[in-house]
Amino acid sequence: MNKKKKEDQQKYLADKVEELHNPVAKSAKGLCRKILRYKVTGLVCSAILKKLSKKANNVKEQILASDLEEHSKLFEQRCLDIMDRMYEENTKQAIDLMDTEADIWGIHSSPLTFAYENFMYDSAVTKPGKFFTAPLTKYVFNYMMFFTMLVMYSAFVLTSISTKYYVQDIARVFEYYVYFWGAGDFIEELISCFGCLEARGRSHRSYYSRMKRYLYDFWNIVDLLSYALLISALFVRHFFIDETFTISRRMFALSLLVMYMRFLEVFLIHRKLGPTLIMIKEMLKDLLGFLFIALFVVLGVGIYYHANLWPDHQTIWSGDWTNWRIWTIIYYPYWQLYAELNLEHLDGSDQSDCTNVTSVWESDTSINRCPQEDWTVQAVAAIYLLFSNLLLVNLVIAMFSFTFERVQENSEKLWRFERYTVINDYDWRIPSPINLVFLPYRFFCCPTRDGCCLHKCRGMFKRLNERLGP
Repeated sequence: MNKKKKEDQQKYLADKVEELHNPVAKSAKGLCRKILRYKVTGLVCSAILKKLSKKANNVKEQILASDLEEHSKLFEQRCLDIMDRMYEENTKQAIDLMDTEADIWGIHSSPLTFAYENFMYDSAVTKPGKFFTAPLTKYVFNYMMFFTMLVMYSAFVLTSISTKYYVQDIARVFEYYVYFWGAGDFIEELISCFGCLEARGRSHRSYYSRMKRYLYDFWNIVDLLSYALLISALFVRHFFIDETFTISRRMFALSLLVMYMRFLEVFLIHRKLGPTLIMIKEMLKDLLGFLFIALFVVLGVGIYYHANLWPDHQTIWSGDWTNWRIWTIIYYPYWQLYAELNLEHLDGSDQSDCTNVTSVWESDTSINRCPQEDWTVQAVAAIYLLFSNLLLVNLVIAMFSFTFERVQENSEKLWRFERYTVINDYDWRIPSPINLVFLPYRFFCCPTRDGCCLHKCRGMFKRLNERLGP
């Protein structure tokens, strides 16, 4: 009897040890199944206790109301702690759980919907400090500053690129505000990718993993492109000055165009526009795959056109890069993708504004040779148009349709994930250019999980020196 009792105790202890080694996500789910048998009971209990507290307060039961409110906060905090641990353990499972519907005492809802409907979030009136430092508040304020920058940047690009008109002080204010904003925003992006600041609590990931994860995000790529173009435009304008400022104007205008594309990210938090932006992002991936295939087809057809219309042409790469012959090679087959046939050029009948010579051996790109007649060019063009317009174009349309259906099917989950991702970044970010004021404090003594950032950076460099040796 004692032996059997001892075996039962050992088995019980072994089961407990195994439970302790289970991941927190599995333990949390098991706890919900065994004890509560549903997932959002903690939120329901919190909401009920909060309402009971209000009723008790209405009948002057202050002590009871206070106890009920404390218990309500306890249930709510436990739910938050479980979700935080689950998110660290298994991100996908935590996101699915937030959107999973369940029946609790006749209430059919998901945790996220139930919390929103029962006002289980902090308000600006009750906690103004938390409101102004909340990620969503900083997110909205950041894009307000972003919009202000776009207005100033647009005014600067339209009126004051050339120093001839760079006489008004307001133009200088616009330009330097754009530079300061870009510097502050770029610093925030560097910190988010692989900086010393561990404000995001991702110390368990390597720098390579962080960079890989950062570059995988479409909006991060757009951010980096905008920084690169702005920095290039700045250097061209101030260090490669010409009389017309044509190159710098083009660079600034292109940088501004990408900035406007960046601003679209603000609509990700909108319930209707957010899924639309997600669809556009996913379709861009399909389009890039299509362009990769079309590039080789266009080059092959363009070379056939050029080799037979202008045989033995020797000035392919001569002169300025804008006059390279490669642009003529890809010009006709590319625009034929959009039904611009240009048959009068392909059949060799257009002899206007050209020189009728056999070949061009000299490097003078000013000589424009007339095309020669070749019936095979029209035959290849007919096959190419059949292939490109009926096959390739319809293929990309089919890919778009499949992507649309796939995103539409999971639009709610994808939108909530994207919304959480973009807003959660502002848990530690400070909108630019205000962040430049706090940068010294954040670098030398910013509070993190492991202490001051300066100490962490020193430790990192010390470990690096030990690995490199003397």
